[in-house]
Amino acid sequence: MTPELLTLTLAVLLQAVQFTLYSGLAQKQVGSDYAASPRDEPRQLTGTAGRAQRALNNHFESLALFTPAVLVITLADKSGGFTAASAWVYLAARVLYVPAYLLGWTPWRSLIWALGFLATMALLLAALI
Repeated sequence: MTPELLTLTLAVLLQAVQFTLYSGLAQKQVGSDYAASPRDEPRQLTGTAGRAQRALNNHFESLALFTPAVLVITLADKSGGFTAASAWVYLAARVLYVPAYLLGWTPWRSLIWALGFLATMALLLAALI
C-alpha cells in the first residue's frame, strides 16, 4: 500500500471516530428519545455538539477532495517522497482540526484547515507534473 493510500485509509477511520464523537455529544444534548426518533422536527445543535457536527461535515468535504487526489496519484504511479509527505501533512492537519474546532482555537482552526487544503492541492499539482 502506498503512503497516500495509507493516509486515505486513516483519514476515513478518523471520520468514523469523529462520527462516534459527534453522535455521542449530539445524543447527550437532544436525548435518546429524540435521537431514536424519525427526527421530523429538526433541532439545532449548540456548543460542543454543534462544533462536532460542523467539524464532521467539514471532514466529509475535505475527503471529497483528498480521495480523488490520492486516487490520481496512485493510478498515475506518481507516488514519491513529496506526495507521501503531502498526504501525511493532510492527515496531521485533519487530526489537529478536530480539537481545534471543538475547543474553538481561533485563528488556529482556520490555519490548520488551510494546511490540509494546501496539502491536498499539492497532491493534485504533483499528479500533473
